[in-house]
Amino acid sequence: MFPNLETKSTTPQVSWEQRLLKNGGKSKGALKPEYQELKFTLHRKLVDKINLEALATIDNQRVRSEVRQALISLIDTEPTLLSSLEKQQICDEVLDEVFGLGPLEPLLQDPTISDILVNTYKQVYVERKGLLELTSVSFRDGQHLLRIIDKIVSQVGRRVDESTPMVDARLSDGSRVNAIIPPLAVDGAILSIRRFSTDKLMPADLVERRAMTPGMMELLEAAVKARMNIIIAGGTGSGKTTLLNALSAFISPKERIVTIEDAAELQLKQPHVVRLETRPPNLEGHGAVRQRELLVNSLRMRPDRIVVGEVRGEEALDMLQAMNTGHDGSLTTVHANSPRDAISRLEVMVSLANANMQLVSIRQQIASAVHLLVQASRMSDGSRRVVNLTEVTGMEGDVVTLQDIFVFEKRGLNPDGRVVGRFAATGIRPKFYEKLLAAGIRLRADLFDEVVEV
Repeated sequence: MFPNLETKSTTPQVSWEQRLLKNGGKSKGALKPEYQELKFTLHRKLVDKINLEALATIDNQRVRSEVRQALISLIDTEPTLLSSLEKQQICDEVLDEVFGLGPLEPLLQDPTISDILVNTYKQVYVERKGLLELTSVSFRDGQHLLRIIDKIVSQVGRRVDESTPMVDARLSDGSRVNAIIPPLAVDGAILSIRRFSTDKLMPADLVERRAMTPGMMELLEAAVKARMNIIIAGGTGSGKTTLLNALSAFISPKERIVTIEDAAELQLKQPHVVRLETRPPNLEGHGAVRQRELLVNSLRMRPDRIVVGEVRGEEALDMLQAMNTGHDGSLTTVHANSPRDAISRLEVMVSLANANMQLVSIRQQIASAVHLLVQASRMSDGSRRVVNLTEVTGMEGDVVTLQDIFVFEKRGLNPDGRVVGRFAATGIRPKFYEKLLAAGIRLRADLFDEVVEV
């Protein structure tokens, strides 16, 4: 219905109701319905007054300027006394309704927010620095929230209704969106937005934030440059994609890299990068392109390295075979709570692709393909840390053998609630060290004795 225009709100952080309270107005609870009603009255009158389809062809800044003037004229006709600041506030919010995502716009403009979680129209949580906090943002009613959800999904050719009550989508900035509506969501529509960060953390940033030690990063840098196959494991929100993006910085700019993702998030800086993204089925349920099909196709594209955003299904078998057939130096992530769990997850995913494959054969594929497991974890204080650097050393009988090279030992919490502990090398030199030497990479002698308190 409305043109898809990006907006950058300059709305002050203090809300219209809060300013009115500060000036001696009524209580926020009493004013909120009147305020919301005024907003929607202005919205309806604005839609009736202007031709939004014609405005879609005009420059974005000019459109907002002209619509703002029209809104101010409409406000002047309303029997409500508003100051100039209050008029500006309500203009910004109505413009967010017309051109943006309504009450969510100020949250989308806040770079400190990593997740936006809407639990029905009454309650909106955000995640900052790994911790959840409740906001004062709310929607007018359930239908208001449903309109915003429909606006998001329709922009990417999807729909959400009783026949398809679950949907995945993506905002124009790359943020991932998931929505689920009644009857599946019992109390009302639920919306989750995983923000897409344009300011990617580089290896030095991760060391500075104590996600790992300089020695651990040196080992990872050497492993990437020596074309070791690396799998990053961790739970939801543990920083797997961030770490994958950081490690990709060590890949030579002379190499051809093919990335395969469900939702394009990686931001590789190399000049020769081919980005592939899966496609969901259309309204009739046809035309879906899965990661496995993209991975098979990528093998015909002469890649030096294949980077898979996350392995979560049958494509695990094709990924392992690619690692074993000349595409060494590949990187991917997997959901798992420990390096041993990551191996088990890979076994299950490979068996989905080929149910007739014997377990020992699957484990042999994993042991020969994967060199290094990097376990990321989100601590109770919201910080992310690499808690294990684990080498896959081979097979012992029918079991994949692992050995830790670095571990993080949690000691407890300080008075401020921050996690304290230490990063410690186990003193074991990895078996792939000879491969590092063959690649011309020599690590410092004391690297595998490093202990760092945090």
